[in-house]
Amino acid sequence: MFVAQFLGALNDNLLKNALVIQVAYGRSESSSEVEVIVTVATALFILPYFIFSATAGELADKFAKMQLIRTLKLWEIGVMILAAAGFLFNGGIGIGLTILFLLGVQAAFFGPVKYGILPELLAPEELLAGNAVVEAGTFLAILIGTIAGGLLILMPAGPAIVSAALLICAIGGWIASLFIPRTEGGAAELRINPNITAETWKVLRYANESAEMRWIILGNSWFWLVAIALVSQFPNYAKDVLGADNRVVTLFLTLNSLGIGAGSLLAGRLLQGKISLKLVPISALAMGVFATDLWVSDGRHIGSGLMNAREFLTLAQNWRVSFDLTAVAVAAGIFIVPLYALMQAKSESHHRSRVVAANNVWNALFMVGAGLGSALMLKFGATVTDIFLVVGLANFVVAFGSWRLRKARAPLLEK
Repeated sequence: MFVAQFLGALNDNLLKNALVIQVAYGRSESSSEVEVIVTVATALFILPYFIFSATAGELADKFAKMQLIRTLKLWEIGVMILAAAGFLFNGGIGIGLTILFLLGVQAAFFGPVKYGILPELLAPEELLAGNAVVEAGTFLAILIGTIAGGLLILMPAGPAIVSAALLICAIGGWIASLFIPRTEGGAAELRINPNITAETWKVLRYANESAEMRWIILGNSWFWLVAIALVSQFPNYAKDVLGADNRVVTLFLTLNSLGIGAGSLLAGRLLQGKISLKLVPISALAMGVFATDLWVSDGRHIGSGLMNAREFLTLAQNWRVSFDLTAVAVAAGIFIVPLYALMQAKSESHHRSRVVAANNVWNALFMVGAGLGSALMLKFGATVTDIFLVVGLANFVVAFGSWRLRKARAPLLEK
Protein backbone atom coordinates (compact mmCIF):
# COMPACT_ATOMS: atom_id res chain seq x y z
CA MET A 1 0.00 0.00 0.00
CA PHE A 2 2.80 2.40 0.90
CA VAL A 3 4.67 1.72 -2.36
CA ALA A 4 1.50 2.09 -4.42
CA GLN A 5 0.61 5.47 -2.94
CA PHE A 6 4.25 6.67 -2.93
CA LEU A 7 4.70 5.98 -6.65
CA GLY A 8 1.32 7.56 -7.39
CA ALA A 9 2.22 10.81 -5.59
CA LEU A 10 5.63 10.83 -7.27
CA ASN A 11 4.00 10.38 -10.69
CA ASP A 12 1.46 13.16 -10.08
CA ASN A 13 4.18 15.70 -9.33
CA LEU A 14 6.62 14.43 -11.94
CA LEU A 15 4.01 14.91 -14.65
CA LYS A 16 2.72 18.27 -13.36
CA ASN A 17 6.14 19.86 -13.01
CA ALA A 18 7.50 18.42 -16.26
CA LEU A 19 4.52 19.89 -18.10
CA VAL A 20 4.84 23.28 -16.38
CA ILE A 21 8.59 23.51 -17.03
CA GLN A 22 8.14 22.44 -20.64
CA VAL A 23 5.60 25.23 -21.12
CA ALA A 24 7.76 27.79 -19.31
CA TYR A 25 11.09 27.00 -21.00
CA GLY A 26 10.42 24.93 -24.09
CA ARG A 27 7.73 26.89 -25.89
CA SER A 28 7.26 30.38 -27.33
CA GLU A 29 4.45 31.60 -25.06
CA SER A 30 4.91 34.95 -23.32
CA SER A 31 5.41 35.11 -19.56
CA SER A 32 1.81 36.25 -19.06
CA GLU A 33 0.53 33.34 -21.16
CA VAL A 34 2.68 30.93 -19.14
CA GLU A 35 1.22 32.28 -15.87
CA VAL A 36 -2.29 31.70 -17.21
CA ILE A 37 -1.44 28.17 -18.34
CA VAL A 38 0.12 27.29 -14.97
CA THR A 39 -2.93 28.66 -13.15
CA VAL A 40 -5.31 26.71 -15.38
CA ALA A 41 -3.22 23.56 -14.91
CA THR A 42 -3.45 23.85 -11.12
CA ALA A 43 -7.19 24.48 -11.30
CA LEU A 44 -7.77 21.48 -13.59
CA PHE A 45 -5.94 19.19 -11.17
CA ILE A 46 -7.96 20.40 -8.15
CA LEU A 47 -11.35 20.57 -9.94
CA PRO A 48 -11.99 16.78 -9.87
CA TYR A 49 -11.89 16.85 -6.06
CA PHE A 50 -15.02 19.04 -6.10
CA ILE A 51 -16.75 16.98 -8.79
CA PHE A 52 -15.92 13.36 -7.96
CA SER A 53 -14.98 13.11 -4.26
CA ALA A 54 -18.49 12.17 -3.13
CA THR A 55 -18.83 9.44 -5.77
CA ALA A 56 -15.33 8.23 -4.91
CA GLY A 57 -16.36 7.94 -1.26
CA GLU A 58 -19.47 5.97 -2.18
CA LEU A 59 -17.51 3.49 -4.29
CA ALA A 60 -14.86 3.05 -1.59
CA ASP A 61 -17.52 2.35 1.05
CA LYS A 62 -19.41 -0.11 -1.19
CA PHE A 63 -16.64 -2.21 -2.76
CA ALA A 64 -13.45 -3.91 -1.56
CA LYS A 65 -10.86 -1.15 -1.34
CA MET A 66 -7.87 -3.22 -2.43
CA GLN A 67 -9.71 -4.08 -5.67
CA LEU A 68 -10.52 -0.40 -6.27
CA ILE A 69 -6.85 0.49 -5.77
CA ARG A 70 -5.84 -2.04 -8.44
CA THR A 71 -8.44 -0.62 -10.84
CA LEU A 72 -7.29 2.95 -10.19
CA LYS A 73 -3.68 1.94 -10.78
CA LEU A 74 -4.69 0.58 -14.18
CA TRP A 75 -6.37 3.94 -14.85
CA GLU A 76 -3.08 5.62 -13.92
CA ILE A 77 -1.19 3.46 -16.43
CA GLY A 78 -3.66 4.52 -19.13
CA VAL A 79 -3.22 8.20 -18.27
CA MET A 80 0.56 7.86 -18.32
CA ILE A 81 0.47 6.20 -21.74
CA LEU A 82 -1.43 9.26 -23.01
CA ALA A 83 1.05 11.55 -21.23
CA ALA A 84 4.01 9.72 -22.79
CA ALA A 85 2.44 10.08 -26.23
CA GLY A 86 1.93 13.78 -25.58
CA PHE A 87 5.55 14.32 -24.57
CA LEU A 88 7.03 12.19 -27.36
CA PHE A 89 4.90 13.59 -30.20
CA ASN A 90 4.88 17.23 -29.05
CA GLY A 91 1.24 17.33 -28.05
CA GLY A 92 -0.28 20.75 -27.63
CA ILE A 93 -1.20 22.58 -24.44
CA GLY A 94 -4.75 21.27 -24.73
CA ILE A 95 -3.53 17.66 -24.64
CA GLY A 96 -1.37 18.36 -21.61
CA LEU A 97 -4.17 20.04 -19.70
CA THR A 98 -6.55 17.20 -20.56
CA ILE A 99 -4.06 14.68 -19.19
CA LEU A 100 -3.70 16.71 -15.98
CA PHE A 101 -7.47 16.68 -15.54
CA LEU A 102 -7.60 12.91 -16.04
CA LEU A 103 -4.80 12.51 -13.50
CA GLY A 104 -6.73 14.71 -11.09
CA VAL A 105 -9.77 12.44 -11.53
CA GLN A 106 -7.64 9.41 -10.63
CA ALA A 107 -6.23 11.22 -7.57
CA ALA A 108 -9.73 12.26 -6.45
CA PHE A 109 -10.91 8.65 -6.52
CA PHE A 110 -7.73 7.35 -4.88
CA GLY A 111 -7.86 9.62 -1.80
CA PRO A 112 -10.91 8.11 -0.03
CA VAL A 113 -9.64 4.59 -0.77
CA LYS A 114 -6.12 5.33 0.49
CA TYR A 115 -7.18 6.71 3.85
CA GLY A 116 -10.24 4.47 4.15
CA ILE A 117 -8.23 1.26 3.83
CA LEU A 118 -5.66 2.03 6.54
CA PRO A 119 -7.95 1.04 9.47
CA GLU A 120 -8.66 -2.22 7.63
CA LEU A 121 -4.96 -3.04 7.21
CA LEU A 122 -3.71 -1.87 10.61
CA ALA A 123 -4.53 -2.65 14.21
CA PRO A 124 -5.97 0.32 16.18
CA GLU A 125 -2.67 0.89 17.99
CA GLU A 126 -0.86 0.98 14.62
CA LEU A 127 -3.14 3.54 12.97
CA LEU A 128 -1.26 6.63 14.12
CA ALA A 129 2.13 5.27 13.02
CA GLY A 130 0.61 4.15 9.72
CA ASN A 131 -0.67 7.65 8.98
CA ALA A 132 2.70 9.10 9.96
CA VAL A 133 4.50 6.84 7.48
CA VAL A 134 1.99 7.57 4.70
CA GLU A 135 2.24 11.36 5.21
CA ALA A 136 6.04 11.27 5.34
CA GLY A 137 6.16 9.15 2.19
CA THR A 138 3.70 11.37 0.36
CA PHE A 139 5.70 14.54 0.91
CA LEU A 140 8.97 12.81 0.06
CA ALA A 141 7.34 11.63 -3.19
CA ILE A 142 6.11 15.17 -3.89
CA LEU A 143 9.66 16.46 -3.42
CA ILE A 144 11.27 13.83 -5.65
CA GLY A 145 8.61 14.17 -8.36
CA THR A 146 8.75 17.98 -8.40
CA ILE A 147 12.54 18.16 -8.65
CA ALA A 148 12.85 15.26 -11.10
CA GLY A 149 10.14 16.63 -13.38
CA GLY A 150 11.89 19.99 -13.70
CA LEU A 151 15.36 18.49 -14.23
CA LEU A 152 14.53 15.60 -16.55
CA ILE A 153 12.30 17.43 -19.04
CA LEU A 154 15.07 19.93 -19.89
CA MET A 155 17.63 17.22 -20.71
CA PRO A 156 18.43 16.57 -24.41
CA ALA A 157 16.23 13.47 -24.43
CA GLY A 158 13.95 14.92 -21.74
CA PRO A 159 10.53 13.96 -23.15
CA ALA A 160 11.61 10.34 -23.67
CA ILE A 161 13.16 10.11 -20.19
CA VAL A 162 10.09 11.63 -18.52
CA SER A 163 7.79 9.33 -20.49
CA ALA A 164 9.76 6.27 -19.42
CA ALA A 165 9.80 7.40 -15.78
CA LEU A 166 6.04 7.98 -15.77
CA LEU A 167 5.31 4.53 -17.18
CA ILE A 168 7.77 2.78 -14.86
CA CYS A 169 6.21 4.43 -11.79
CA ALA A 170 2.66 3.69 -12.95
CA ILE A 171 3.39 0.03 -13.70
CA GLY A 172 5.36 -0.30 -10.46
CA GLY A 173 2.41 1.11 -8.51
CA TRP A 174 0.03 -1.40 -10.12
CA ILE A 175 2.36 -4.29 -9.34
CA ALA A 176 2.60 -3.11 -5.71
CA SER A 177 -1.21 -2.96 -5.51
CA LEU A 178 -1.38 -6.69 -6.31
CA PHE A 179 0.28 -7.40 -2.96
CA ILE A 180 -2.14 -5.37 -0.81
CA PRO A 181 -3.91 -7.81 1.55
CA ARG A 182 -7.47 -8.69 0.64
CA THR A 183 -10.14 -6.53 2.23
CA GLU A 184 -13.87 -7.15 2.34
CA GLY A 185 -16.51 -5.02 0.67
CA GLY A 186 -18.29 -2.53 2.88
CA ALA A 187 -21.88 -1.38 2.56
CA ALA A 188 -23.03 -3.77 -0.17
CA GLU A 189 -26.56 -2.35 -0.04
CA LEU A 190 -25.33 1.18 -0.78
CA ARG A 191 -26.75 2.60 -4.01
CA ILE A 192 -24.46 4.89 -6.00
CA ASN A 193 -26.19 8.24 -6.51
CA PRO A 194 -25.72 9.44 -10.12
CA ASN A 195 -26.55 13.03 -9.06
CA ILE A 196 -23.04 14.22 -8.21
CA THR A 197 -24.11 17.61 -6.84
CA ALA A 198 -26.75 16.13 -4.56
CA GLU A 199 -24.40 13.41 -3.29
CA THR A 200 -21.62 15.93 -2.62
CA TRP A 201 -24.01 18.01 -0.53
CA LYS A 202 -25.21 14.88 1.25
CA VAL A 203 -21.66 13.79 2.09
CA LEU A 204 -20.74 17.24 3.37
CA ARG A 205 -23.92 17.42 5.45
CA TYR A 206 -23.30 13.99 6.99
CA ALA A 207 -19.73 14.89 8.00
CA ASN A 208 -20.99 18.16 9.46
CA GLU A 209 -23.58 16.47 11.70
CA SER A 210 -20.91 15.47 14.20
CA ALA A 211 -19.33 18.50 15.88
CA GLU A 212 -16.19 16.48 16.58
CA MET A 213 -15.81 15.37 12.95
CA ARG A 214 -16.49 18.91 11.74
CA TRP A 215 -13.55 20.27 13.77
CA ILE A 216 -11.29 17.40 12.72
CA ILE A 217 -11.98 18.06 9.03
CA LEU A 218 -11.49 21.81 9.44
CA GLY A 219 -8.17 21.11 11.15
CA ASN A 220 -7.08 18.90 8.24
CA SER A 221 -8.08 21.60 5.78
CA TRP A 222 -6.21 24.25 7.77
CA PHE A 223 -3.01 22.27 7.25
CA TRP A 224 -3.47 22.47 3.47
CA LEU A 225 -4.30 26.18 3.59
CA VAL A 226 -1.05 26.91 5.44
CA ALA A 227 0.95 24.64 3.12
CA ILE A 228 -0.39 26.25 -0.07
CA ALA A 229 -0.16 29.80 1.29
CA LEU A 230 3.53 29.36 2.10
CA VAL A 231 4.76 27.08 -0.69
CA SER A 232 3.06 29.07 -3.46
CA GLN A 233 5.04 32.14 -2.36
CA PHE A 234 8.46 30.46 -2.36
CA PRO A 235 9.38 31.74 -5.87
CA ASN A 236 8.32 35.32 -5.06
CA TYR A 237 9.97 35.19 -1.64
CA ALA A 238 13.26 33.88 -3.02
CA LYS A 239 13.48 36.30 -5.94
CA ASP A 240 11.83 39.50 -4.72
CA VAL A 241 12.63 39.43 -1.00
CA LEU A 242 15.89 37.49 -0.73
CA GLY A 243 17.37 38.21 -4.14
CA ALA A 244 17.90 34.49 -4.84
CA ASP A 245 17.52 32.30 -7.92
CA ASN A 246 15.41 29.22 -8.66
CA ARG A 247 17.91 26.89 -6.95
CA VAL A 248 17.02 28.51 -3.64
CA VAL A 249 13.35 27.83 -4.43
CA THR A 250 14.29 24.16 -4.84
CA LEU A 251 16.10 24.33 -1.50
CA PHE A 252 12.95 25.73 0.14
CA LEU A 253 10.80 22.98 -1.40
CA THR A 254 13.28 20.40 -0.12
CA LEU A 255 13.23 21.82 3.41
CA ASN A 256 9.43 21.93 3.34
CA SER A 257 8.93 18.33 2.21
CA LEU A 258 11.61 16.90 4.48
CA GLY A 259 10.28 18.97 7.40
CA ILE A 260 6.70 17.73 7.00
CA GLY A 261 7.96 14.18 6.61
CA ALA A 262 10.11 14.45 9.74
CA GLY A 263 7.27 16.05 11.68
CA SER A 264 4.88 13.30 10.63
CA LEU A 265 7.23 10.58 11.88
CA LEU A 266 7.98 12.58 15.03
CA ALA A 267 4.25 12.81 15.82
CA GLY A 268 4.01 9.02 15.72
CA ARG A 269 6.96 8.68 18.08
CA LEU A 270 5.80 11.36 20.52
CA LEU A 271 2.25 10.01 20.80
CA GLN A 272 3.46 6.37 21.01
CA GLY A 273 0.42 4.99 19.20
CA LYS A 274 -2.18 6.89 21.25
CA ILE A 275 -4.49 8.92 19.03
CA SER A 276 -4.57 12.22 20.88
CA LEU A 277 -4.92 15.90 19.99
CA LYS A 278 -2.56 17.10 22.71
CA LEU A 279 0.13 18.02 20.15
CA VAL A 280 -2.26 19.93 17.84
CA PRO A 281 -2.40 23.22 19.81
CA ILE A 282 1.35 23.10 20.44
CA SER A 283 2.18 22.50 16.78
CA ALA A 284 -0.24 25.22 15.64
CA LEU A 285 1.46 27.62 18.07
CA ALA A 286 4.86 26.62 16.66
CA MET A 287 3.64 27.24 13.10
CA GLY A 288 2.50 30.68 14.21
CA VAL A 289 5.80 31.55 15.89
CA PHE A 290 8.05 30.51 13.00
CA ALA A 291 5.81 31.87 10.22
CA THR A 292 5.73 35.21 12.02
CA ASP A 293 9.51 35.14 12.40
CA LEU A 294 9.78 34.87 8.60
CA TRP A 295 8.10 38.28 8.51
CA VAL A 296 10.72 39.63 10.91
CA SER A 297 13.77 37.92 9.37
CA ASP A 298 15.99 39.99 7.10
CA GLY A 299 17.68 37.74 4.61
CA ARG A 300 17.98 40.17 1.71
CA HIS A 301 21.08 39.83 -0.43
CA ILE A 302 22.85 43.18 -0.76
CA GLY A 303 25.07 42.18 -3.70
CA SER A 304 24.31 42.47 -7.42
CA GLY A 305 22.45 39.74 -9.26
CA LEU A 306 20.55 36.78 -7.89
CA MET A 307 22.45 34.52 -5.50
CA ASN A 308 22.45 30.77 -5.88
CA ALA A 309 21.89 28.21 -3.14
CA ARG A 310 25.57 28.06 -2.14
CA GLU A 311 25.80 31.85 -1.84
CA PHE A 312 22.50 31.89 0.02
CA LEU A 313 23.80 29.49 2.67
CA THR A 314 27.04 31.43 3.19
CA LEU A 315 25.07 34.34 4.69
CA ALA A 316 24.40 33.89 8.40
CA GLN A 317 21.00 35.61 8.31
CA ASN A 318 19.72 33.06 5.80
CA TRP A 319 20.24 30.20 8.23
CA ARG A 320 17.50 31.81 10.31
CA VAL A 321 15.23 31.87 7.25
CA SER A 322 16.03 28.22 6.50
CA PHE A 323 15.42 27.24 10.10
CA ASP A 324 12.07 29.04 10.20
CA LEU A 325 10.88 27.36 6.98
CA THR A 326 11.96 23.94 8.25
CA ALA A 327 10.42 24.48 11.69
CA VAL A 328 7.06 25.51 10.20
CA ALA A 329 7.09 22.32 8.10
CA VAL A 330 8.02 20.07 11.04
CA ALA A 331 5.25 21.61 13.14
CA ALA A 332 2.79 21.13 10.25
CA GLY A 333 3.69 17.44 10.05
CA ILE A 334 3.09 17.03 13.78
CA PHE A 335 -0.20 18.94 13.40
CA ILE A 336 -1.72 16.83 10.62
CA VAL A 337 -0.95 13.20 11.59
CA PRO A 338 -3.19 12.87 14.69
CA LEU A 339 -6.02 14.65 12.85
CA TYR A 340 -5.96 12.15 9.97
CA ALA A 341 -5.73 9.21 12.36
CA LEU A 342 -8.60 10.53 14.48
CA MET A 343 -10.78 11.10 11.41
CA GLN A 344 -10.36 7.44 10.48
CA ALA A 345 -10.80 6.14 14.03
CA LYS A 346 -13.93 8.20 14.81
CA SER A 347 -15.80 7.55 11.54
CA GLU A 348 -18.06 4.50 11.16
CA SER A 349 -16.48 1.75 9.03
CA HIS A 350 -19.34 1.63 6.49
CA HIS A 351 -19.22 5.43 6.07
CA ARG A 352 -15.50 6.09 6.53
CA SER A 353 -14.54 6.73 2.91
CA ARG A 354 -17.39 9.21 2.44
CA VAL A 355 -16.11 11.11 5.47
CA VAL A 356 -12.67 11.16 3.83
CA ALA A 357 -14.37 12.39 0.64
CA ALA A 358 -15.99 15.27 2.56
CA ASN A 359 -12.58 16.05 4.00
CA ASN A 360 -11.09 16.15 0.49
CA VAL A 361 -13.74 18.61 -0.71
CA TRP A 362 -13.00 20.91 2.23
CA ASN A 363 -9.25 20.52 1.62
CA ALA A 364 -9.73 21.66 -1.98
CA LEU A 365 -11.84 24.64 -0.87
CA PHE A 366 -9.19 25.74 1.63
CA MET A 367 -6.42 25.36 -0.97
CA VAL A 368 -8.33 27.49 -3.45
CA GLY A 369 -9.02 29.99 -0.67
CA ALA A 370 -5.31 30.17 0.15
CA GLY A 371 -4.45 30.88 -3.47
CA LEU A 372 -7.17 33.50 -3.94
CA GLY A 373 -6.44 35.16 -0.60
CA SER A 374 -2.73 35.43 -1.37
CA ALA A 375 -3.44 36.80 -4.85
CA LEU A 376 -5.79 39.46 -3.47
CA MET A 377 -3.29 40.52 -0.80
CA LEU A 378 -0.56 40.94 -3.41
CA LYS A 379 -2.91 42.79 -5.77
CA PHE A 380 -3.76 45.35 -3.10
CA GLY A 381 -0.18 46.11 -2.18
CA ALA A 382 0.75 43.53 0.46
CA THR A 383 4.18 41.92 0.33
CA VAL A 384 5.07 38.24 0.40
CA THR A 385 6.24 38.54 3.99
CA ASP A 386 2.88 40.14 4.88
CA ILE A 387 1.28 36.87 3.76
CA PHE A 388 3.62 34.98 6.10
CA LEU A 389 2.59 37.33 8.92
CA VAL A 390 -1.13 36.75 8.33
CA VAL A 391 -0.56 32.98 8.26
CA GLY A 392 1.42 33.23 11.49
CA LEU A 393 -1.17 35.31 13.33
CA ALA A 394 -3.98 33.06 12.12
CA ASN A 395 -2.14 30.06 13.54
CA PHE A 396 -2.13 31.70 16.97
CA VAL A 397 -5.92 31.81 16.74
CA VAL A 398 -6.03 28.16 15.63
CA ALA A 399 -3.71 27.18 18.48
CA PHE A 400 -5.95 28.85 21.06
CA GLY A 401 -9.13 27.45 19.51
CA SER A 402 -7.79 23.90 19.31
CA TRP A 403 -6.57 24.11 22.92
CA ARG A 404 -10.05 25.19 24.07
CA LEU A 405 -11.67 22.48 21.93
CA ARG A 406 -9.44 19.73 23.28
CA LYS A 407 -9.97 20.92 26.83
CA ALA A 408 -13.76 20.85 26.39
CA ARG A 409 -14.11 17.69 24.27
CA ALA A 410 -11.06 15.52 25.01
CA PRO A 411 -13.12 12.49 26.19
CA LEU A 412 -15.09 12.53 22.91
CA LEU A 413 -12.29 13.41 20.53
CA GLU A 414 -9.50 11.13 21.66
CA LYS A 415 -9.04 7.39 21.55
